[in-house]
Amino acid sequence: MPLDAIVKGLLEQMAANPMPKLWEVPPGQGRELYRMMSQTLEPQGIAIGKIENVSFAGPSGDQIKLRLYSPVAGGGAALPALVYFHGGGWVIGDLDTHDALCRTLTNDTGARVISVDYRLAPEHKFPAAVDDCYAAVKWVEQNASNLGIDANRIAVGGDSAGGNLAAVMCLMAKKSGPRLVYQLLIYPVTQFKAETKSMNAFAQGYVLEKQAMTWFFDQYAPGSDPNDWRVSPLAAPDVAGLPRAYVVTAGFDPLRDEGKAYADKLNRAGVAAVHVDYPGMVHGFFNMQGVLPVARTAIADAAKALRKAFEG
Repeated sequence: MPLDAIVKGLLEQMAANPMPKLWEVPPGQGRELYRMMSQTLEPQGIAIGKIENVSFAGPSGDQIKLRLYSPVAGGGAALPALVYFHGGGWVIGDLDTHDALCRTLTNDTGARVISVDYRLAPEHKFPAAVDDCYAAVKWVEQNASNLGIDANRIAVGGDSAGGNLAAVMCLMAKKSGPRLVYQLLIYPVTQFKAETKSMNAFAQGYVLEKQAMTWFFDQYAPGSDPNDWRVSPLAAPDVAGLPRAYVVTAGFDPLRDEGKAYADKLNRAGVAAVHVDYPGMVHGFFNMQGVLPVARTAIADAAKALRKAFEG
């Protein structure tokens, strides 16, 4: 299937007005460029029930910020929760770049969405992000009653590097708790410096580039063992017993093949994993709902699967 026509036009605009490559600028400038892009491609001010900003003491002693989203029709009962980890290669991205997506997810799922502002590389290298995200999942479970959350209906999710972190959280929770009911993995990174067919076929010109992925890993986890499942969940020796999963990939995404490979691994182990590919899309399309109708449809479909999981 060819590129979606709107995506093709966006890529042509990007090529005509190129921004600096992430590996050419300091991380702080890369973060600002990502924020600017998110403001351009995302709708602003999506109405929801309530937003709360809270924090708690993380494993490093620093405060970890969380943003809690409640749906328009939240009601007074304890709601299910989705603990969400933003993408951005563990280096860029923040609560604001993923605000529109989290607003949409809370309305579409009827759940509370808790977005986690984990520490970023290169200032805080692996396993800082893993430690922060796991601390956040445990904190949400331990404080569920105060947050208006049903502790028996907590899921995790994330996009790209955030999808990697969500998958890792499930592996950690399998061993040490808490119980998670679902994992929403949106074009997740599952393999350290993958050399897949899609990684090489779409190495340049499709939003995420292979050289950027190499740079992200070098900032986040330099010298890491590629078989460490905290970096490469695809390398986990045993994924049996993990929560059910909904895995999204994009046809022109360098991460496409490793996302599918992880869904296949889960299914082989008896974990019900739904894999949905959007063949005309590129990496990051969930964060383009302001300009891509397919993105809005894809988010609604993912939310429907999550809502069904929360219902049992």
